[in-house]
Amino acid sequence: MNFKDYIRVIPDFPQPGIRFKDITTLLKDGKAYRAAIDAIRDGVSHLEIDLIAGPEARGFVIGAPLALSLGVGFVPIRKSGKLPGKTVEASYDLEYGKDKLAVHTDAVQPGQRVLIADDLLATGGTIASTVNLIRQLGGEVVGAAFLIELGYLTGREKLEGIDVFSLITY
Repeated sequence: MNFKDYIRVIPDFPQPGIRFKDITTLLKDGKAYRAAIDAIRDGVSHLEIDLIAGPEARGFVIGAPLALSLGVGFVPIRKSGKLPGKTVEASYDLEYGKDKLAVHTDAVQPGQRVLIADDLLATGGTIASTVNLIRQLGGEVVGAAFLIELGYLTGREKLEGIDVFSLITY
């Protein structure tokens, strides 16, 4: 299946010059969505995985079904202030400022092997912060899996030493 056929590219969103990769067109097609999750699962099946962590919000729509498919747990990585229990946080850069991600302190046990899953690898800032959070809790990041990678933004460079799988590359 050519998954690029299911991704809508929207020019000049959210600003002029950007060609936004819209995954909602893939998500609404049940067969394509399932096939994409199955293909990502197959791409990471060689890894020993205890948990999958996904940053909000689109990391949830990739990570949660992937976790279910692999028979492992899912850990939501949220924006600061969104989780009710005790958390640890990590900052990351935005185009105009900074933001923070958080995870519950009991979400990952020391030594657990964690795969990070998200919809998109672009500059790598969000994923690098997610790696930081997992490592703060003593987890071992065994890989990162993405529906889409924007190779020209070189986000993969921030994930040195981590097994990276991308289903679609632009």
